[in-house]
Amino acid sequence: MGILDNFRLDGQVAVVTGAGKGIGRAIAIGLAEAGADVAVASRTQADLDAVADEIRALGRRALPLVTDATDAAALERLAAETVAQLGKLTIWVNNAGGIPDGTPRYLTRTPEDNFDAQIALNLKGVWLGATTAVRAMQEGGAIINISSRSAYGPQVKNGPYGAAKAAVNSLTTTLAVEVAPKIRVNAVAPGPIPTENFDDCMGTDTDEKRAKLLEMIGIPMGRYGMPEDIAAAVVYLASPASSWVTGQCLYVTGGR
Repeated sequence: MGILDNFRLDGQVAVVTGAGKGIGRAIAIGLAEAGADVAVASRTQADLDAVADEIRALGRRALPLVTDATDAAALERLAAETVAQLGKLTIWVNNAGGIPDGTPRYLTRTPEDNFDAQIALNLKGVWLGATTAVRAMQEGGAIINISSRSAYGPQVKNGPYGAAKAAVNSLTTTLAVEVAPKIRVNAVAPGPIPTENFDDCMGTDTDEKRAKLLEMIGIPMGRYGMPEDIAAAVVYLASPASSWVTGQCLYVTGGR
């Protein structure tokens, strides 16, 4: 077996939450390109159906399931349906997240209900998804949590989100120890990627605004990330190529 064979996911079955668009869509497609069948979950059926069609066009099976990633019962149904219809569950990607109302805030100016919503989506949802996956997975499974560059260092004007993502990193390291060696648990922390959600939050709805923000951020690689950059990292962490990697967070940030 050559080294590149270790990056294949033939015979694997993955779940990706928040898979309807943006980074989640790219992750689902990337896993399918590597050989996995994929259950895709989000709150919008039309988005899921479109991603499922792309996966099937690659010759893989797809299962689109409308799911609220903060609802424990919905996640249990997602896991159960994946096993029932696709035969097993070996990879789970907790990608659902973001800023629920699209408004970054200072910690001192965040209403309690907005703070609770951020924690529910970005931390509790990851905990629920990961523990659901542990109960449903076979030995040799892999869980990948999508964190954020915002987890590292102070996040002025975006404190609740940064705090939630920092907690995701802590959850990842602890869960990895709890479930080893049966299951590996890792995280990927994306840097700035101009998805629809990113543009809504940052107000970068034109090429000119995106270019201005990129210059201000000062990314050493000189460009924004692409959803496919994150998908590649997830494929690695889901594959046998990372079989001795657990409890880690891979920062995919262009050097910043």
